[in-house]
Amino acid sequence: MQILIAAAPAEEREAGRYRRPLAHMAYHIGPDSTLLRHNLLLQTQGGLLGLTDHSAPEVADPESLVAAILRECGRRNYGGVLLDFDQPQRRDLTALTQTLDRRLQGGRRRLYLPPAYAGASPAGTVLVETALSGGQFDQYLQEQLQRRKGPSALSMQQMRMEFPLPCPSGVGQSLTEAQLQKITEEHRPSVFFSQDLCTRYFTYGQGPQTRFVLYDDAATLRKKLQIGASLGYTAAFLPWAEIKDLASALFSTAK
Repeated sequence: MQILIAAAPAEEREAGRYRRPLAHMAYHIGPDSTLLRHNLLLQTQGGLLGLTDHSAPEVADPESLVAAILRECGRRNYGGVLLDFDQPQRRDLTALTQTLDRRLQGGRRRLYLPPAYAGASPAGTVLVETALSGGQFDQYLQEQLQRRKGPSALSMQQMRMEFPLPCPSGVGQSLTEAQLQKITEEHRPSVFFSQDLCTRYFTYGQGPQTRFVLYDDAATLRKKLQIGASLGYTAAFLPWAEIKDLASALFSTAK
């Protein structure tokens, strides 16, 4: 399984120290179906072109935008395109995905895309998120593979979440690294490993209420990567902003 780091231009120098392929998250959709590039080093070569849908205007001419994407891939020797689309699905971006899929079929470059756009790309590799707060991690990954019946990649997020107990909604509150550290320093909880969720967890008391915390560290992320590889996932994407504090420990033994 190939492991890639998704990094913004300002993060690439630091992320590049770990000698993993980069998904260059420097590309945006501009007016009139143009491709915009933000602060990427001129000498950048290899990895993937990462395209975001944030603040994207309507793509009226998907053929023109795809042509620009493919020219950029050729100039920089990119191995494919990562669609970092996390806004509500749009009809024009579905058409863009279909055009990319058609133009890339039979070539050496791959298209990676979120599940919402999977139907627009029969040949694409669908991203499966790994931050799971319930169920069984390995079973969940297996189910996602069976549902897609095609190539899939892991979209790794660092789980760091707190829940009240009981929690009927199943919805927790995200924690920053500083918040997690403060909780552990103040309460000195006993930490356990969940075989089902493949994360660390602990509980602590806050007044009359008990709080439940789930979080990843380098060891749990490595375990998730190993499970994904054993099931047949072809790649894994790790966002630098989320894993940079764990990078040294994570990449020292990650394969």
